[in-house]
Amino acid sequence: MKFSISREALLKPLNLAAGVVERRQTLPILANVLLALEDGRLSLTGTDLEVELIGHVDLEQPPASAGEVTVPARKLVDICKALPDGSRIDFSLDDNRLVVRSGRSRFVLSTLPASDFPNVESSAGEVEFELRQGDLKRLIDRTGFAMAQQDVRYYLNGMLWEVKGNRLRTVATDGHRLAMCTLEMPADIADAVQVILPRKGVLELARLLMNEDEPVRVVIGTNHFRAFAGEFQFTSKLVDGKFPDYERVLPRAATKVVYGDREEMRHALSRASILSNEKYRGIRLSLENGSLRIVANNPEQEEAEDEISVDYQGDALEIGFNVSYLLDVLGVLSERNVKLSLSDANSSALLEEAEAGDSLYVVMPMRL
Repeated sequence: MKFSISREALLKPLNLAAGVVERRQTLPILANVLLALEDGRLSLTGTDLEVELIGHVDLEQPPASAGEVTVPARKLVDICKALPDGSRIDFSLDDNRLVVRSGRSRFVLSTLPASDFPNVESSAGEVEFELRQGDLKRLIDRTGFAMAQQDVRYYLNGMLWEVKGNRLRTVATDGHRLAMCTLEMPADIADAVQVILPRKGVLELARLLMNEDEPVRVVIGTNHFRAFAGEFQFTSKLVDGKFPDYERVLPRAATKVVYGDREEMRHALSRASILSNEKYRGIRLSLENGSLRIVANNPEQEEAEDEISVDYQGDALEIGFNVSYLLDVLGVLSERNVKLSLSDANSSALLEEAEAGDSLYVVMPMRL
């Protein structure tokens, strides 16, 4: 195996593949990245047995000889980053060691056989569709923050992907809040499918979708979720579990509807949150005709109060929320005005964009 490549051409696919590699591994080979050279194309693969990522790069110069080998991912990334911009890097395999040369620099890396490198088994896809990378990233960005982290209900530590007719929907919840985003697709899928993509898979996929207008092909199978774009191939195992019936969580009988300026509301909540309890992050919203008062307290007997004008006519209401949950939602919405639907102090709130947006957010109240 022998080839030459520019530093810039190698860094992008190498960073993609190495990003999947865990720092602490039980198997030594999982700390490595697989370099495979065939027909003038270099493939770099990283995996943690749950997520696999393959980055591709076409070589400018014909390679001297093809082959495959695995080398320590982090060390190779650090070497490439440390070399000067515009460097040319020569790779050659010598007696089971990978020799990396650039200018007057020379590095010799240990290797492990490529035959020992685990690859995710391929399974037939049930559903396949193509869309813009920007649209797929929007679905993840709008809902990903609500995923649970290390919850014993393992099916919450990920994101639901639901394909139904010409609609693709993502849903995430940690049991205290729920985020949902829906995308209309040009293709009509005959079979309805629901799968749960694990948290790490969601985060890695979001990291890859950098070219907004470029297409990405998605294949969903019984055990795997795959995404293919020009320079990468992403595969993740699915969470084997049943996602809660999110439709039942959506508040249906809201009696109080508030319209407000999103940025104004976000800034007022941010100011009040400074003096909220650091552990519970609770704030109290007091709603009256035309105004919303925000109050926060903490154990040191400190208090913050802020008031903003809103479009509301109705009975007064006082309700408590975790301020972080409200700020997360206001941070991902993009329209100028936000709509807040409430019924009473013990019922969940529904947040959405005032002008028929594609996203819905449910936040459970707190007792203060």
